[in-house]
Amino acid sequence: MILQERLDIELPIIQAPMAGVQDSTLAIAVSKAGGLGSLPCAMLNKDDLLRELATLHAQTNKPFNLNFFCHTPPPPQPEQEAAWRKVLTPYYQEFGLDINAIVKGLERRPFSTETADLIEAFKPAVVSFHFGLPEKRLLARVKSWGSKIIASATTVEEALFLEAAGVDAIIAQGLEAGGHRGNFLSDDLDKQLGTFALIPQIVKAVKLPVIAAGGIVDTKTVAAAMALGAAGVQAGTAYLLCPESTTSALHRAALTKDSARHTTLTNIFSGRAARGIVNRAISELGPINPSAPVFPLASTAIASLRTAAEKQGRANFSPLWCGQNASGCKETSAAELTRSLTAGL
Repeated sequence: MILQERLDIELPIIQAPMAGVQDSTLAIAVSKAGGLGSLPCAMLNKDDLLRELATLHAQTNKPFNLNFFCHTPPPPQPEQEAAWRKVLTPYYQEFGLDINAIVKGLERRPFSTETADLIEAFKPAVVSFHFGLPEKRLLARVKSWGSKIIASATTVEEALFLEAAGVDAIIAQGLEAGGHRGNFLSDDLDKQLGTFALIPQIVKAVKLPVIAAGGIVDTKTVAAAMALGAAGVQAGTAYLLCPESTTSALHRAALTKDSARHTTLTNIFSGRAARGIVNRAISELGPINPSAPVFPLASTAIASLRTAAEKQGRANFSPLWCGQNASGCKETSAAELTRSLTAGL
C-alpha cells in the first residue's frame, strides 16, 4: 500500500500519459475509478493547458498526474534538416506536395519557469517527468507545492540518479513500453532492459517505490510485476481503445489487427526512439534512420506526409504508438479497465 498512500490513490494503477491519443477525459475517468489519471502536457499550449486543468479540477476531486518532458531543445540543424528532406522528397512527390512549403507543426516543450507559473495555482497532486528531470530550482519549486514527483528510468543508473534527486517514486520503463523511451543518461538502446528484467534490479538498487511500465495489460501482468517487487504499475497501450481515449480511427483499426504484434523502436517520427506498430514509413525509412534530425525536429517534415496519407484513409506515415503487448487492448470503459487490472489481487 506504500504507493497508494504516497500518491493518495485507491488502486496501484497509473494511466500512462499519452500525447496525441488522449486529453483530460481519460485522466478523469481513471482517477474517478481509483487509479491515477495522467494528462500529457508537453504538446499543450498555454490556453489548452489552462483549459484542461480547469476541466480536471471541475470534474474530479481525486488526485491526478501532470506529465512533462525534460529534453533540451536543440539548436537549428540546417544541414541535418536538408538531408532529411532529401530522404523524404520522393514521398512528397508521390503525394504531390511541395517540400519547400513545410509548415511547422505542434511543438514539444520542456518543463520551464513559464510552465511552473501556469500550474502553480492548481498545486497538482502528482507531477511526472520524462527524459530526466528539470533543473534543481524548478524541481524544488514543484516540491514546495506539496506535489509528489515521479519520473521514468530505463536503467538502474537512471533510477539511482532520480532517487538522489529526491523524487517520490520511480517508473521502471521496460523496453516493451509503447511511445517514447524515457532514457536520459544514455542513448544506447542496448543498455535498456525488458520490464521484467528491469523491475527487480531497480527494486534492489533503490529504496523508493517502483512502478512497472511496459507490457502491463491485465491482472496477470500486474501480478507478475508486483511479484517482482513493483509497488504499482503504469499502463498505456491497454487504454488506447477505451472510448475516453482520442485514438484516431486509423490507429484504433491498426491496434485490432495481427500486425499490432509487430512493433519496433523508431526515430523517424520525432528524432527520438519510440515504440510503435510497423507501417510503411518505418519499413522504408527506418526503423532508425541516421538522417532524421534530433528530437523533436524530425517531426516537422514527416507531418505533412502523415496528413496526406490519412486523408486517403491510410496510416502509412502515422506514428502508431503501441507497446509490445497489445493483447489487452479492449473497447471497454477506462473505469472498467482500471478496476479490472487489480481484480482478484
